[in-house]
Amino acid sequence: MGIGVWQIVLILAIVLIIFGAGKLPKVMGDMGKGIRSFKAGINTDDDENAPKKTIESNASASVSAESKDKDSVKS
Repeated sequence: MGIGVWQIVLILAIVLIIFGAGKLPKVMGDMGKGIRSFKAGINTDDDENAPKKTIESNASASVSAESKDKDSVKS
């Protein structure tokens, strides 16, 4: 059992009565912006959870750690 044509027509008529013909394009535009924002939020969450592909050499990591230690000793 699904939504039939008459149910869709009834829903559209109710929406038209509530919002009016003048506000309907603005309401639909805002709904479209919300959906795009939602999809963008989902896509950025996937990118943040993905492992980062960075390669660091051990030598540069140890040099930066040593310089941080020296800076903290000087302070």
